[in-house]
Amino acid sequence: MTEKNNILAPKNNILAIASGKGGVGKTWLAVTLSHLFARSGRHVLLFDGDIGLANVDVQLGLTPQRDLSSVLSGRNTLKEVITHYEEGGFDIIAGRSGSATLATMPVEQLEAICADLAQLQKNYDFVMIDLGAGVEQHVQYLASLAGRCIVVITDEPTSLTDAYAFIKISTASKNPPDIGIVVNQAATQKEGEATYHAINKACVNFLNISPPLLGIIRRDNKVKDSIRAQKSLLIRAPHSTAATDAAVLSIKLMQK
Repeated sequence: MTEKNNILAPKNNILAIASGKGGVGKTWLAVTLSHLFARSGRHVLLFDGDIGLANVDVQLGLTPQRDLSSVLSGRNTLKEVITHYEEGGFDIIAGRSGSATLATMPVEQLEAICADLAQLQKNYDFVMIDLGAGVEQHVQYLASLAGRCIVVITDEPTSLTDAYAFIKISTASKNPPDIGIVVNQAATQKEGEATYHAINKACVNFLNISPPLLGIIRRDNKVKDSIRAQKSLLIRAPHSTAATDAAVLSIKLMQK
């Protein structure tokens, strides 16, 4: 294996948060897990890889002086654009909303971003990557860095079909991540389990794999309230249903 391939090999402390489609709460989960990990004493970096729809900073009410666009233009290194989110106790690399740069950049530049992120992970207990929705090349490149990939789904048929497409492509890669499923916005625990069984059945029948159910986050209006208020749910409503469910998930992830 070459030195370059070693750098870009999957890292066990990198977690990618993925979804087949937008609107399933992927970014909210990435933010909340980062906050939960940090609250447990871990040193955490959240990388907003959802270029074009980047909104980690928006959800937290932050206005970073530098973001990923500064790196893509060559003005700054990845390390230089890190912003510390004081209230949550973790670091953020913000994306650039309204830009399609990452999706259209040359492969060599994308590899350089991934190599820099792979170097940065050495300074952290966990690096969380909020992937863009879909199965485009830049999404798969960032996902390939992760030792573990959390695929977020809801009970919407398009969420299930698009998540299945992501899982199919990811598992066919040279170094597939350890994929697990999180059901978000479930009406009840039982309905969340039914949603999981639907995608798991497709994975077993057509891919011969059974990605484990990592957790179920029940539907909670406090999540929308916190996003509107541009605050982490753990600050806005730390004892809410969704916060409790996310905390259970975070403990399972940290134990693994």
